[in-house]
Amino acid sequence: MSSAVFTATALTKTYVSGEVQVRALNQVDLEIDEEEVVVLLGPSGSGKTTLLNIMGGLDRPTSGKLFFRDLDLTSLDDREITKYRRDHVGFVFQFYNLVPSLTAYENVALVTEIASQPMLPDEALALVGLEGRMHHFPAQLSGGEQQRVAIARAIAKRPAVLLCDEPTGALDSKTGIRVIDALLGVNRQLGTTTVIITHNASIQQVADRVLYFADGRISRIQKNETRRDAAELVW
Repeated sequence: MSSAVFTATALTKTYVSGEVQVRALNQVDLEIDEEEVVVLLGPSGSGKTTLLNIMGGLDRPTSGKLFFRDLDLTSLDDREITKYRRDHVGFVFQFYNLVPSLTAYENVALVTEIASQPMLPDEALALVGLEGRMHHFPAQLSGGEQQRVAIARAIAKRPAVLLCDEPTGALDSKTGIRVIDALLGVNRQLGTTTVIITHNASIQQVADRVLYFADGRISRIQKNETRRDAAELVW
């Protein structure tokens, strides 16, 4: 039995604006395994975010196939793809998207109210080292703390996959390392398959595999025999 959580075959995405066509993904084939940490590297416009959005059910391919385990994501209607996102996917973005009038605890609780088998908000916050800050509002938290609240919110519904688009892009190196450490801790403790888009080449050291993107394709795959801890990163 395959251990793949995602399997893509000839995955293609073309955007059309008038007479102009832009192929953001071009016949991409890949597999991502259960519990893997995968880093996507490449210049802006190389297809990384398009792939992440399709994997997360936020966008649809023009052609090709993408499976989540045995579920064909490319065949789902809008209601089914919404259920897939709700039940299986957690998102972490560069900007934290926290509700400013809610505490850290309340921001996480928003997700637990719609999940089928959520963890308690304080449990999710403890996983990212914020048990002592749960009753603070976003304005009372540093950028790194806000990003860790966003991670706690994403994992509180116990998703199978965590999709992260530039999670350290707005942070300094010291704070970014703490955020990466939180992501790795979630992967170790919950077994959450984690995909991280980054422009910071140093972060590739914490991955099981690194996928290099260029012109809508995977140009190279690097497998790391040993994953480094976040504390070992040099930015």
